[in-house]
Amino acid sequence: MELDLSDSPLDLKAITPHELEEVFEDPFALRFLPDKDDLGGESRFYALGRSVADRHLFLSFWTDGKIARVLAAREMTEAETRFYQRNYGEIK
Repeated sequence: MELDLSDSPLDLKAITPHELEEVFEDPFALRFLPDKDDLGGESRFYALGRSVADRHLFLSFWTDGKIARVLAAREMTEAETRFYQRNYGEIK
């Protein structure tokens, strides 16, 4: 999947494009669909993942299956980090 950051609303100095790519490549990343059904053909997701530098990130993004566009990105909250680590531990 190709990452589209053109006209991105993100501060790409706080979270680098490379880190975003690493979250998408994280084999233990957790991806969720939101509750809404009225998405107009786009699939929007939330993801919890980790970068190679062990930075735990939350992403909101849409995808058409070929291109992913990140709408928001931030550090995980403590609860999200525990949830990610608990699921990561179960998979290992």
